[in-house]
Amino acid sequence: MADALLLVRARELWVELAGTPAEFSSSGGAKVVVAPSSRLAPPSWTGVVRIGDAALVTAPTVRTAGMVADAARKMSPEELADIARLRAVLPVLDVLGPASLFYLGRDGFLPVHEGTAVEQLPIGDGDGGPAALLARSGKEEADESGLEDISSPAFCLRRGDEVVAAAGYRSWPRSVAHLSVLVAPHCRGRRLARAVASAAVAHALDAGLLPQWRARLRPSQRVAVALGFQELGTQLSVRLGDAPLDRGR
Repeated sequence: MADALLLVRARELWVELAGTPAEFSSSGGAKVVVAPSSRLAPPSWTGVVRIGDAALVTAPTVRTAGMVADAARKMSPEELADIARLRAVLPVLDVLGPASLFYLGRDGFLPVHEGTAVEQLPIGDGDGGPAALLARSGKEEADESGLEDISSPAFCLRRGDEVVAAAGYRSWPRSVAHLSVLVAPHCRGRRLARAVASAAVAHALDAGLLPQWRARLRPSQRVAVALGFQELGTQLSVRLGDAPLDRGR
């Protein structure tokens, strides 16, 4: 069962990121608002965030909000993050996600106590450091990890002189620490992600922050669960066309 305090804090974060007066419905269901400056999705996109049994949807225009609200009345919050269901009822042009959202309180943390020598390094550390790991991993995987954007130190593991795994977090509003993890492709499957992520999570908790883990891929989700994170919701961004689907075709 989801921790009630974690639900409240997670919802407070996404309400602030909506960029307009909004709230998750206390009775469940979806709330759709017009929010052109929303940070739930890229500019001009529609953002969907479900936390628990309620969803918050931000739309860039009144017209788009109306289309989404009409569709949302016939769908559960879980279905709003289902790409196939959305394509059946809305003019979806492009999609980012969905990604699962995980959160962790101090009491639920399952730290790694293995004898791994995790180092703290600045993200821009020179040859063989976190920056080199990002470069070796390629743009797509580096972007997926979000490691380049962390505001914390990077928590790293080396093999020889090279950093082969790194984790850290970026400070988000509402005292949230958004986790990022990256492991060199040739070193995956050795629980290195769990070790460096554990160090980053411990650092965030000691700073009084709420760790957030956003994961699209199963291996990343498994690491979150192994550390004690609870899956509380889903995030999805969609770019919609201007005209509703023609049901007469």
